[in-house]
Amino acid sequence: MSAASPEPCDRLSPAPFSLPPLPAAMLSSPPDVSQVLLPLGGLVGREVDLDAFLQTLVDRIAITLQADRGTLWLLDPVRRELFSRAAHLPEVAQIRVKLGQGVAGYVAEAGEPVHVPDPRGERRFFADIDRMTGYRTISLAAVPLRDAAGAVYGVLQVLNRLGGGPFTEDDTRKLTDIAAQVSTALQSTSLYQELQRAKDQPQAPVGYFFNRIIGEAPPLKALYRLVQKAAPTDATVLLRGESGCGKELFARAIHVNGPRRDKPFVKVDCAALPAALIENELFGHEKGAFTGADHRMPGKFEAADGGTVFIDELGELPQAVQGKLLRVLQDREFERVGGTQAVKVDVRIVAATHRDLPRMVAEGRFREDLYYRIKVVELLLPPLRERGAEDIERLARHFVATAAKRHRLPVPRLGATALARLKRYRWPGNVRELENCIESAVVLSEGEILEEHLPLPSLDRAPSPTEPDAPQAPTATPDAPLLLPLAAVERRHILRVLEAVKGNRTAAARTLEIGRNTLARKLKEYGLADEG
Repeated sequence: MSAASPEPCDRLSPAPFSLPPLPAAMLSSPPDVSQVLLPLGGLVGREVDLDAFLQTLVDRIAITLQADRGTLWLLDPVRRELFSRAAHLPEVAQIRVKLGQGVAGYVAEAGEPVHVPDPRGERRFFADIDRMTGYRTISLAAVPLRDAAGAVYGVLQVLNRLGGGPFTEDDTRKLTDIAAQVSTALQSTSLYQELQRAKDQPQAPVGYFFNRIIGEAPPLKALYRLVQKAAPTDATVLLRGESGCGKELFARAIHVNGPRRDKPFVKVDCAALPAALIENELFGHEKGAFTGADHRMPGKFEAADGGTVFIDELGELPQAVQGKLLRVLQDREFERVGGTQAVKVDVRIVAATHRDLPRMVAEGRFREDLYYRIKVVELLLPPLRERGAEDIERLARHFVATAAKRHRLPVPRLGATALARLKRYRWPGNVRELENCIESAVVLSEGEILEEHLPLPSLDRAPSPTEPDAPQAPTATPDAPLLLPLAAVERRHILRVLEAVKGNRTAAARTLEIGRNTLARKLKEYGLADEG
């Protein structure tokens, strides 16, 4: 790669909902510097549309400075390069320059603003970029972006003043004021968090954050695009995937990037509640509805009025309650337990399950009409094992940093053998299991996480002869771990957890992050009812 090089971009396409339009007044006369970010305030922290947000930000900076082009450069701490994260660059997708190279590179290295009235004869001007793009730079100004600690992590740059004439020192002061606003906004995004993580752990690949979701495997990128389309609507969304793969994070992403973002996000976990209480939890009850009901109690739907109800583990919903949920989806109304008066609500419903709902429909355990009503948009989340080794490493290093911070410990180094072990493991518990595994290793390690610190089963452990669902032919090797059906993996994991907590089912349910009733049902389902 040359010192300054264009690179292909693999960015998400802009979301279908529109950013705030450029006001006519901004087009006729430049706005006051203090007003640049005001129309974008509602988008800060909402990252389904991060690329469009940054591009519109650059547009408005250029308008404010009456510039032909603008560029937001960010510092790649691993490669010690600046890369154009948002820019008016129709000729190429992205440009990278070395730290200290060109005006932007000088500003990032020296930490001081620069304005160049005429680039001819200016030693800091890097003419190769003009030769690369075919653009002619006549005048430019650039200022550093600093974080709360004063460290430079990017550069704002504008090129060629509209109407002719050079940029002045006054323009540079205005751009510096704008940079302070932009820096505050960027530090609330996960893009900035990833830059900081890369600086602290330079040996790790730079990961992609999407609304606090880490990963850039192709199946995840496809999901990000679907969320972009679904979030701005009121469509009901069904999230399907194995336990621990991040369904709640996606549900929150849908909520915060939709029209109800300023209203409540209320979660109901059907697996954590006894079947008899789920109806009361969702719909509330009237005074006198049952013994002890001495006053009216609103349910989750009323609490979420105007916002979003996230129904987790939908497959555990009793059939008697499924009909009431169908009525909410159809008519946006319900009756409280013990009530006769219809209660109207305005809510969006996002549901999640690891169950095979079509199979449950075929077996008569889930209402077919509810299934088709709730799967207006259906998103299938990939298990961790299908996301590839790089996503596992990104997640592992992120969890190392967060666990160390949580427990007020120095951030340990993730050893090569431990990392290789993490990448080989099949992760039946998905991201949740990986997070718990890393937290345990951070606590037990002393400066470096080794393979023995990872609370994982032996790769070459053969299935027990007493396990009726274990395959008999295949054997595992370090390079080819034993492949088991999901039911067998879940059964073995439950046994492992029960053994670790000495048979305490309450503690086991808490560790597995499922309800005790769900654990009891699984034990019965796998013929383990007498083992715990």
